[in-house]
Amino acid sequence: MMRSEPRALQLNEHGQLKHFLTLDGLDKTILTEILDRADSFLSMGEQSVKKVPLLRGKTVVNLFFENSTRTRTTFELAAKRLSADVINLNIETSATSKGNLCWIR
Repeated sequence: MMRSEPRALQLNEHGQLKHFLTLDGLDKTILTEILDRADSFLSMGEQSVKKVPLLRGKTVVNLFFENSTRTRTTFELAAKRLSADVINLNIETSATSKGNLCWIR
């Protein structure tokens, strides 16, 4: 089975980022846009209400192949601060080891 290039997986037909899976294949323009957007959220930490509606109505699914409470918690907190619903999956405790698999769209 041939694997797609990371760039093809992450960008839509217009060259815009749709998934952020890896830095591989992303050019300087896209990386600068990511950093500029992140910079715009710095002041949110100083606000009394640390939520913005950017991902309201969206679901973020975190899939972890190794146990890392700090990473899972950080990703979950970030998604919740953007008003997303969050599902955390841990591959070590999931039913995939028994052959069960569920796709979420």
